[in-house]
Amino acid sequence: MEIAVTGRRSQISQKFRDVIESKMNRVTAIAPDAQRATVVITHEGNPRQADTAKRVEITVYAGRTVIRAEASSSDEYSALDLALDKLTLRLRRSRDRRKDHRRGYNEAVPVDLGPVLLPEESEAEPEDEQESSNSTDEAVAGELGPGESVEVRVGDTPVTIRRKLHIAEPMTIDDAINQMELIGHDFFLFVNIDTHRPSVVYHRHGWSYGVFEIDTPENVGKKN
Repeated sequence: MEIAVTGRRSQISQKFRDVIESKMNRVTAIAPDAQRATVVITHEGNPRQADTAKRVEITVYAGRTVIRAEASSSDEYSALDLALDKLTLRLRRSRDRRKDHRRGYNEAVPVDLGPVLLPEESEAEPEDEQESSNSTDEAVAGELGPGESVEVRVGDTPVTIRRKLHIAEPMTIDDAINQMELIGHDFFLFVNIDTHRPSVVYHRHGWSYGVFEIDTPENVGKKN
């Protein structure tokens, strides 16, 4: 498996790189089909955040499946261990899920269309980020390539808007929930393979999930 290690606001020692290479064997033991992994180490310079000064983000690519985990701690070694614990747990869930599907088990998916406040995306991806701007109009204008993003600040306020183009292959609600669990988010955007509508699945509470589908009044009127 190819492993790419990068540092954000920090220098990565060769010793730590070697530790990463060694510990990532846990990934290949669970997911031998994993082809590539990225490990991003971020240093937080604020002394008030000393307990979480080091953040480790790990993303594993196995075919079309993406598994992701991150963790923070006072040093990069413990942050790496915490992130790997989360990652291996999600890898095992993905492996067990594939086994259950081969046996013909069908999981029930609770769906709720009630109101929900979607959380903000918490994991910023370092790849392909464009230079920040001072105009909110520029955050919602212009073309973006797959995976590209742009982030702007609203005037003199601390509010920022981040826009990114996500390429979504049509999938079932069940597959979308699985992808959401693998990347560790509270919601997941996808195109429903049955309705062809842009949709969102999200965590409600416990093992309960919800789903929103998006359409226009004109399209709904045509279908009726």
